[in-house]
Amino acid sequence: MDKNKQITLSFMADRSYFISEAFKSLRTNILFCGSDIRCIAVTSVLPGDGKSTVSLDIAKSFSDTGKNVLFVDADMRKSVNAVRHKISGSFPGLSEFLSGQACFTDIITETQTPFLNMVVSGMFPPDPVELLGNNRFSEFIDKCRRIYDYIIIDTPPLGAVIDAAVVAPRCDGVIVVIPEGKISSKLAVSVKDQLEKSNCRILGAVMNFAKSGNDSYKHYYSSKNP
Repeated sequence: MDKNKQITLSFMADRSYFISEAFKSLRTNILFCGSDIRCIAVTSVLPGDGKSTVSLDIAKSFSDTGKNVLFVDADMRKSVNAVRHKISGSFPGLSEFLSGQACFTDIITETQTPFLNMVVSGMFPPDPVELLGNNRFSEFIDKCRRIYDYIIIDTPPLGAVIDAAVVAPRCDGVIVVIPEGKISSKLAVSVKDQLEKSNCRILGAVMNFAKSGNDSYKHYYSSKNP
């Protein structure tokens, strides 16, 4: 890990007391899923559902408790994090590791938040699914488990591409982000069915952009399957 490199991230939970409390509640519900739930994939139905924001704030919420957390941007197609946080191409990322162009320590980057490290998506490869399905991804997850208390993986929307279904079996559970009133139940059920076929435990769903009082971005968590 290059100590001279650091990524400055922006968190929704820093902007509102209600959002901060919602993520604490979400963290508590994840903890009640069991002590064996340490590697968590986060996906959504469609682009724009807010999964990148939710997954990053989940990672921060765990790091706030003093746990060592790694946030992995596994969206090697169109990374929201790379644009939002102005992450330059000088950071080798997941795609470089999976393609054998970088070693594990090269891709671990510090953030401004204590106990929170990040792996960026890296250069966009021609076939992300092939990289995620190879043995180096399993090797990557195994190494992460030996170092970090929690690994939070931001994956592409499953209603658009199958990447999350490839990542999910290597995780302990998956969370689906669903925006209130924007996704049909049929499409949400289709994503649920795809995840069940991957044999990964569905921890629950985050209802995003739910209006509550004066806070239009409060996030809610349900421990039931979507």
